[in-house]
Amino acid sequence: MRSRLLERTRRDGTGGTIAQLFGAAHPGAPRARARAAGGRLLGGDGSLRARLRARLHARLYARSTGPRAAPGGRPRGGIGRRRGALCTPLRVGYHSRPTVFFEQLELPLGGLYPQTEPTRIPRTRRVFVNRNLKLAGIDWVGFDMDYTLAIYNQTEMDNLSIQGTVTKLAARGYPEEILRRLRYPIHFPIRGLLIDKRFGHVLKMDRFKVVQRGYHGLRELTKDELRSLYQHRKIRPNTARYHWIDTLYALSEATLYAGIVDALEERGVALDYARLFTDIRECIDEAHRDGTILDVVLSDLPRFVERDPNLAQTLHKFRSAGKKLFLLTNSRWPFTEKMMTYLLGDAMPEYPSFRHYFDVIVVAAQKPAFFQERRPLLIRDGAEPRPATAPLERGAIYEGGNLNDFEKFLNISGDRVLYVGDHIYGDILRSKKESAWRTAMIIQEMEAEVAAHESCRREHMESALLEGRREELEDQLRFYQQRYKDLTRKIEEEQQRRNGATNGGGAPLLAEANGEHVQIDYATSFYEAERGRTKRAVERIRGQLRAVDAEVGKLEREIARRFHPYWGSLLKEANETSSFGDQVEEYACIYTSRVSNLLAYSPLQYFRSPRDLMPHEL
Repeated sequence: MRSRLLERTRRDGTGGTIAQLFGAAHPGAPRARARAAGGRLLGGDGSLRARLRARLHARLYARSTGPRAAPGGRPRGGIGRRRGALCTPLRVGYHSRPTVFFEQLELPLGGLYPQTEPTRIPRTRRVFVNRNLKLAGIDWVGFDMDYTLAIYNQTEMDNLSIQGTVTKLAARGYPEEILRRLRYPIHFPIRGLLIDKRFGHVLKMDRFKVVQRGYHGLRELTKDELRSLYQHRKIRPNTARYHWIDTLYALSEATLYAGIVDALEERGVALDYARLFTDIRECIDEAHRDGTILDVVLSDLPRFVERDPNLAQTLHKFRSAGKKLFLLTNSRWPFTEKMMTYLLGDAMPEYPSFRHYFDVIVVAAQKPAFFQERRPLLIRDGAEPRPATAPLERGAIYEGGNLNDFEKFLNISGDRVLYVGDHIYGDILRSKKESAWRTAMIIQEMEAEVAAHESCRREHMESALLEGRREELEDQLRFYQQRYKDLTRKIEEEQQRRNGATNGGGAPLLAEANGEHVQIDYATSFYEAERGRTKRAVERIRGQLRAVDAEVGKLEREIARRFHPYWGSLLKEANETSSFGDQVEEYACIYTSRVSNLLAYSPLQYFRSPRDLMPHEL
């Protein structure tokens, strides 16, 4: 019996050889090891036959109930080992089967796949799409420099601009002591504001050019003030009376204007609002031209400019996909060279200089004139620039130029160019109106904008529920108002019937008329009682609507404060798109907070816009 059992263990399909059962590595292993293993097997409360039978049953049971074997003999579903095959006491009898447990072993390739799930791009770093854009169809990608490749520290830049401008305003006769001591509200303005130079107001409009918010100095204008000034005739923002604050560079203009108006009027100084704003603009421009601002920036670039560690990799990724890059900036060459060297100079060993990232570099482009006029393109290769000729040289520095010559020199068609910029007018709007270039807008404020929106999800849900409740109440109000009208008409009809049942003198014609009067009076009383209940229902619903409106208004103010304490959201105004948001939506194919956000996407990415729903589709 024992020999037959041992023979069975040598045949395939019964779980391996005696040496394997006893724990030896192979039949030729040292006898001492096999004997020790056999001794351990014989120890305990069972004979050799019982222990062998248990091992055999365990293996046979595992084959019949475990995972199906793969063609190579390894169980499907991963590499594992049986655990605890003999941990359950066996009952007497050949067919007793112990419980078998399996333990999953760690896969040897686990180190090659550190992430078990795809990583979603954070919303603050996503690219948002207004119009479908296939990067596979883009041959050239162009970049502005300031506030696009170079992300400035806005607080430091505003303080520097204000200091330089105040010095020049004092030289023009403004009270220096007041201007120096004044604490300027650098967080007061946002992009998309409109300066009314006639009244000294700073305004925010929605996409329909309706003024929704406004300040005179730092005093908020009431709804009645705004209505009396701006809602009786259409505003024309592009006239000399108004000035757009559409760039981050211009925020300090609004800060100075509001702060000085507030301070001087508080001290009783008479102001010419238009003259003041013109002086502020001229002084800021002068401070930029004479080096008051730019020299300080270049002397301490880490203080004023963020060096994005992913910028170089983003540009390299585009180049690796076969795309050509160009730089098109309004800055002069000395400033451009120092700034771009700081941003990209030693970022990647494959690029000895920032000039190696770009196929064409154009400085002093004077956008938006670049898109509208026919200024010549010049090349800087000596003391004096000279006219450029085709083909444009890689690594050369060009100045000026215009859209038509630029496309002709590069032999490119407009729809195969993607231009990335921050200026809604100089970069995006003009390039979109005057050419077929696709556009990407860098909105530095988007990270804070998206974070604020995410923090308001509960308020947005509550507001949506209240809007739904308002619709229900308005439906009920219409019903009860119509019911009130119907009951009033019924009462009038009954009164006419009663009057018709009497003669000209008012006496009953017949005795039966008295009974009809009783019926009419009863019906009239019923209708009047019902009308009273209906009127109370109308008043109750109107009260509920007022409560809903008050709660919605409270939520809207809370949401607006999450975005900005003075102006609310950059891209929205209450339930409408703001004037700035409307321009972004109309002229930017895609928009995001910084250039390096494109690194997370394929250079052949197909950016798809979400479905645009009209009100009747909601």
